[in-house]
Amino acid sequence: MALTTWDDHPEPLAVASAPLPEYGTGSLADLLPTLAAGMGVSGLSAAIPELAPADRACVFLVDGLGWEQLRAHPDDAPFLTSLLASSRGGTGRPITAGYPATTATSLASVGTGLPPGAHGLPGYTVRDPATGELMNQLRWHPWTDPHAWQPYPTVFQLAHAAGVHTAQVSSPTFENTPLTKVALSGGTFLGRLTGEDRMDLAAERLAAGDRSLVYTYYSELDGSGHRYGVDSDAWRGQLMCVDRLAQRLAEQLPPRTALYITADHGMLDIPFDEEHRIDFDADWELRAGVALFGGEGRARHVYAVPGAAGDVLACWREVLGEQFWVASRDEAIEAGWFGPHVDERVRGRLGDVLAAARDDVLIIASDREPRESAMVGNHGSMTPAEQLVPLLEVRT
Repeated sequence: MALTTWDDHPEPLAVASAPLPEYGTGSLADLLPTLAAGMGVSGLSAAIPELAPADRACVFLVDGLGWEQLRAHPDDAPFLTSLLASSRGGTGRPITAGYPATTATSLASVGTGLPPGAHGLPGYTVRDPATGELMNQLRWHPWTDPHAWQPYPTVFQLAHAAGVHTAQVSSPTFENTPLTKVALSGGTFLGRLTGEDRMDLAAERLAAGDRSLVYTYYSELDGSGHRYGVDSDAWRGQLMCVDRLAQRLAEQLPPRTALYITADHGMLDIPFDEEHRIDFDADWELRAGVALFGGEGRARHVYAVPGAAGDVLACWREVLGEQFWVASRDEAIEAGWFGPHVDERVRGRLGDVLAAARDDVLIIASDREPRESAMVGNHGSMTPAEQLVPLLEVRT
C-alpha cells in the first residue's frame, strides 16, 4: 500500500499534500467490521474485502509495531517476517493507523470500527469543549463521562448481541479503564499478567464458540521504543518476545480461525538537539495567541485565544515552514485528516490550528510536558514510519 505522496517543496507545505490514512478501505477502523461482517453480524460491511470470512477471528494488537520497523528487523522477528512472504498459510500487508497515529485514537478506531472524526478521540490530549480544559484521552484525566464522550457501540458489543462469542484478553490493569469501556468492551474481559498466559487464553476463548471474536494486546514494545528508541537493544529484545508470543498463539489456533497481528502505530527516533526538537515553552513566536497546547510532539492541537486563530495559523506556518503540515481546523476536516466526516460533538475538540510533522522533528514542551519531551521514540503524524502498521494473517 502506498500512502498519498506529498509535493517535494511546497511553500508553505500544502495541507492537501499530507498522505491521508486509507479510511474506508485499509485502516485500523476497517478491520473489526470486516471480521464481524464475515460472521454475519448485521449493519457492518467488509471494507477490506480480501480478508476472507472465518468462523473464528483473533486480533493480536502489538502497541508500537510499525510496518517499517518490522521489515527492518527480520532477524529479530523470524516468525512475523515469514508472514510477510505469504507463507504458513497467511498473508502480510500494511494498513494505516488513522490520524493521529497514537494509542488512544487507534484503539478507539479498532474497537468502534469508526474513524477519529466519528468516535471522537482525536489525539493524545484535546480540549474538552464543556470545560475548556485539556483532556488526556489515554489516562482519561480530567475525568468525564465516557459514554457521553464516545457514544457509539463497539464492534464487540454488536457481535456479542448477534450471538458471537466475544472476549478481550489483556492486562488486568486495563479492565475498568474508561478507554476500555468506550473502545474495547463487549462480551467478556479476561485479565492476565503475562504475554504467554494471554496467548494461551486467547486460543482457548477462540475454541469456546462456533463463532468467536477475540482481541488480545501487548504494550511493552511501545514502552521500550519511547524510553530507548527503535532499534535499541531493549526494543529489539521486546520484538523478539512479540515474535515468540505470536508464534505461540498461531500454533494453538483452533480450526476455522483467522489470526490477525497488527499494531496501533509505528514509531521513529528523534535526535536530541534544537534542530529536531522545537521547544514550545521557549519559543515566544509559537506561544503568541495560544491559550491551550494539546496533542503530542508530532501531532499538535493548538487552541487560540478568542479572535487569534488566524494569526496563530499564519505564525505557525511561517515558523515551521516545510517541516510540518499546518492546517486550520476547517482545512484539516475538509482534507479528511480525521476521516470522511467529523461529528459536530467532535469539532470543538480539534485544535484551531493543527500541526502534523513531515520531517524528523518534534514540537516539545519542556516545562509543561517534561516526561513526553524526554522520549526517544515518537509517533503521531502521517508519515509512513508512523502510519503504516502490519496486517499479518494466519489461517487454520
